[in-house]
Amino acid sequence: CPSPAELRPLNGTRLCALLYADNSPYYEQCCAGDVLEVLPGADLPYLPSGWAGRASSLVVGTRCELTVWSRRAKEGKSRRFGA
Repeated sequence: CPSPAELRPLNGTRLCALLYADNSPYYEQCCAGDVLEVLPGADLPYLPSGWAGRASSLVVGTRCELTVWSRRAKEGKSRRFGA
């Protein structure tokens, strides 16, 4: 997985978080598969098509916080992740 300070795509724009579709009990195989990029300040009450219940690994950038909810439209229990 990239370190929190390394969250920059090829064009150099800062990212707040990366969500990955694949995970593994072996660290070197985590953070694989499809990737969802979350920009700073993004507000996503609904995940893009195909991502609901799919994210299994994540990395949150420095000076960012990612809040996720257990139900759609920011309903249910929430949890916050930081770098």
